[in-house]
Amino acid sequence: MPKPQPTTLTAEDGTVFRDLDHDQRMAPFEDPRLSPAERAEDLVGRLSVAEKIGLFFHDIIEVGPHGTLMEADGVVARSSTRGVVVDRLINHVNVHALPSARESAEWSNALQELAATTPHSIPVTVSSDPRHSFAANTGAAFAAGAMSAWPEPLGLAALGDPERVREFADIARREYVAVGIRSALHPQIDLGTEPRWGRQFHTFGNDSAFVADVAAAYIDGFQIGRGLGRTSVAAMAKHFPGGGPQQDGEDAHFPYGREQVYPGGRFADHLVPFRRAIEVGTSALMPYYGMPIGLQLDGAPIEEVGFGFNRQILTGLLRDQLGFDGVICTDWGLVTGTVVRGRPLPARAWGVEHLSPLQRVVRILEAGADQLGGEARTDLLQQALDEGLVTEARLDESVRRLLLVKFQLGLFDDPFVDPDAAEELVGRPDFVRAGLRAQAESVVLLRNAEVAGAPVLPLRRTLRVYVEGIPAAAAARLGQVVSDPAHADVAIVRLAAPYEPRDDLFLEGFFHQGSLEYRPGLVARLRELAAVTPLIIEANLERPGILTPFTEFAAAILTDVGASPAALVAVLTGAVPPLGRLPFEVPRSSEAVRRSRSDVADDTEDPIFDHGAGLRFPGRARPEA
Repeated sequence: MPKPQPTTLTAEDGTVFRDLDHDQRMAPFEDPRLSPAERAEDLVGRLSVAEKIGLFFHDIIEVGPHGTLMEADGVVARSSTRGVVVDRLINHVNVHALPSARESAEWSNALQELAATTPHSIPVTVSSDPRHSFAANTGAAFAAGAMSAWPEPLGLAALGDPERVREFADIARREYVAVGIRSALHPQIDLGTEPRWGRQFHTFGNDSAFVADVAAAYIDGFQIGRGLGRTSVAAMAKHFPGGGPQQDGEDAHFPYGREQVYPGGRFADHLVPFRRAIEVGTSALMPYYGMPIGLQLDGAPIEEVGFGFNRQILTGLLRDQLGFDGVICTDWGLVTGTVVRGRPLPARAWGVEHLSPLQRVVRILEAGADQLGGEARTDLLQQALDEGLVTEARLDESVRRLLLVKFQLGLFDDPFVDPDAAEELVGRPDFVRAGLRAQAESVVLLRNAEVAGAPVLPLRRTLRVYVEGIPAAAAARLGQVVSDPAHADVAIVRLAAPYEPRDDLFLEGFFHQGSLEYRPGLVARLRELAAVTPLIIEANLERPGILTPFTEFAAAILTDVGASPAALVAVLTGAVPPLGRLPFEVPRSSEAVRRSRSDVADDTEDPIFDHGAGLRFPGRARPEA
């Protein structure tokens, strides 16, 4: 299917324009010669109240079979595509699973064609959580699929180079734009100061200055400099004012993780990356679910309600003190709860659970937010307007900001994409190679003992290897694979990150929370394995798992945060040397974690590995096979 051509007309002076309001005349908001701000200001005065209300909602949307529009309710989406875009006039949507690049582009075009049937043809801004990961984490990120696969942000942080992050962001931007995604619900620039927090694998570590530099590079890579253009993706940095210091490491998606605490008095540290994001012109910011406990600013206590409801934080701090005039979009589901696959997920109305959904909507607008993430209850905002709880003038403040971004991105002039170009660009071989190399180089080597007079890594060609956790095809590149460790020259075991499985609430099963300790039976078994043959342990460190027991018997220890089997094999064989350094310290014990302060970086006593630890291979590595 070729790229649709926008329906255009020619004005008397020869200016070509899209007849967005279907009246055969060029209104100022249709005039491509005017600035985005001028066009947005003109359109604000033309919109109906229903159209203005639709702009306030940033709903979830799903793709139908083979890139078609979803004609019925989805698994997570609560309405058909027509119900969202035409009936509710919602034109900011967060897309979940995507098919092939071509089908994704065709879906995007069909979505924009549907939007063109609305009164002023307001184009849809399609947004996405991160989708270049090696693995999926429902509710936070998607596996790369057709796109190039990279390390998780924490893995990119291990490379210690903001320019590598900029390289990723530029490639990700090009793949997004090709399929019609023009809003990134990232970067996540929280500081991962609480070792148990389950969201830190999407942070860039806990060094505030480094994360600030990364934020600037990341936003620049997506937005292409300060401001937005026709090939930009609008970045939404999150989670203001920093979602890392969660009490006991529990996540604020869930009722037991509401509290954010600052026992070390380091609130200012967590603001540092957001100050830089504002400085470089991030298009939007997202406040976190958490509610601050015992926090004071300028000597005044901060109300203990979720940040999305908190006027002192969003207006007093973000708007007035930090001067941010971009879009503020709440995190998902502050107003209404949901049930998915039989699992409930309550509204994250922390501190205001007693308020009705209508009162929560009013409270969010009073706090200073422009959009309600993951919500579609346009009727509530209409009711608030009808009852005088919200004024149309207040709606207009946010509508201007939201329309301005659409005009800056060029969506009003041409929202369509080319399926042929998308198929050629998305997952392009050089993009895939860059992602694979980053995966390999981000691996951190923490121990490399000598065996028979030489370091165990990189591996020699002639080894017999016993492996666990590595697919057979990849393992075959390591040497002769044997099934009995007693017959192996070396054993290689790949470990998933430790956590406490939970599955009572929707999303809980996808968030790795709780203890950082490996199962005692696993440790005992690996100890016995190491007594038979030299043992190489490769551990996923999406959180800083307690590696202490393994240091007693492992010949080599490596870690990753998003490396495919192919990337790991490249490291083990020496084809790509590991360059990663730990973006946090690895605690010695759970007790040390419990005694640490949640808002302070690297605060555990006598860590087993320090922040920045990372060895290099000695001598000459084995050439790639």
